Amino acid sequence: MEDILQVEMTAQERDLLLKGLRHVRSSIMLQMRDPDPEDERIRSCQLDEIQNLCQRLETTDPQPARV
Repeated sequence: MEDILQVEMTAQERDLLLKGLRHVRSSIMLQMRDPDPEDERIRSCQLDEIQNLCQRLETTDPQPARV
């Protein structure tokens, strides 16, 4: 079972995190790789993880700040 980590962030911080994740995704996509099925599987898993995290962040509605 995976541990759940909850982090509070502003909408601006979320947007910055999403921008960074897109940069990481582009970097993985542009890496030079051997035409090895195992390398391709690892790359595909990494890209899927990043995509899933981006989707979760994009669908998160900002909550009002607590005072």
